Amino acid sequence: MTTPQLLSAHARPMYQNILVVRTDKIGDVVLTTAALRALRKQFPAAKISVLLSPGTRDIVEGNPDVDCLLFDDRAGAHKGMGFWRLIQDIRSRHFDLAIIYHTKKRMNFLCWAAGIPVRLGYKNDKFGFLLNVPLTDDRPLGKKHEARYCLDVLKILGVSDTPVDLYVPTRPDNDVWADNWIRRCGLSPGQDLIAVSPGASCPTRRWPVIRFIELIPALQSRFKAPIVLVGGPEVRAVAEEIQRAVPGLVYNLTGETTLGQLASFLKRCMLLISNDSGPVHLAAALGIPVVSIFTRNQPGINPERWKPLGEKSVYVAPGEDRSISFAKGMVSDPTFLYTVTTQEVLRAVDALFKLC
Repeated sequence: MTTPQLLSAHARPMYQNILVVRTDKIGDVVLTTAALRALRKQFPAAKISVLLSPGTRDIVEGNPDVDCLLFDDRAGAHKGMGFWRLIQDIRSRHFDLAIIYHTKKRMNFLCWAAGIPVRLGYKNDKFGFLLNVPLTDDRPLGKKHEARYCLDVLKILGVSDTPVDLYVPTRPDNDVWADNWIRRCGLSPGQDLIAVSPGASCPTRRWPVIRFIELIPALQSRFKAPIVLVGGPEVRAVAEEIQRAVPGLVYNLTGETTLGQLASFLKRCMLLISNDSGPVHLAAALGIPVVSIFTRNQPGINPERWKPLGEKSVYVAPGEDRSISFAKGMVSDPTFLYTVTTQEVLRAVDALFKLC
């Protein structure tokens, strides 16, 4: 079996069949695309496969740096005993290297049980002992951006001094869908649109609805542009509350798009304002101006690690406060959500458009 010593600079194998594991959320997958590009440059002849959750397929499908997409459908085909079928599938593909970015028990065990001889990733207490090329996991310190942490994993493979170059493809059929949706709303393709994403997977990352209700009329006054609320179906009720409270042109696209359709729609927007969540990184990777709103600022969940990347991206965040516990995504006193003010976000918008 290959040992970590064989990954030294003087005896590094030329891997031919590589599995990249990134089965977590939208933003995590987007921020790994720079590592996929660097990996392709380092191993141009290798077959590179990526193991994803089904919901993030559109982020990677069509990426020229990837040869094969695989999926861990843990809510469906790979639930329960189906997990063993996934292990057998992975085993049958004879990977010689696994790069495990989603370092959870399920993924570390999967790559070990599938017999992948080299298992590289950040070691933690989630079955990290099953990695045979473990790296010190200092991500919870939040001293670097997540995309840079992803690239750092590849240093032991000979990748160094690599720029963060994100890439998210869009498909022509999704572009057609986006243009048709815009026309159905009585708008014109090419018209200035502002997207607002009021959701986030964790309640501690959701700027209060009342703040969005204050923000949107000010945006309308500044830009004279229609506002489009975006996000998944779980955001629909919040979006409807905003629509009822805000006069003027506010459209509700929440729950109506696939991830690929959302990407194509965001490409047609002049600006996205969003909680710290997946759409931020999706838009930034597409070159769309972004203002990201952070309600939390502690090591590991700080802007330094999770801010949107790119010259057209800015963020607003409270000062660092380590006195608040965010364990299990809940807090005893939610008033911290109000720390970032509407005026701060508007100042960030103004600053962004001066930069643009």
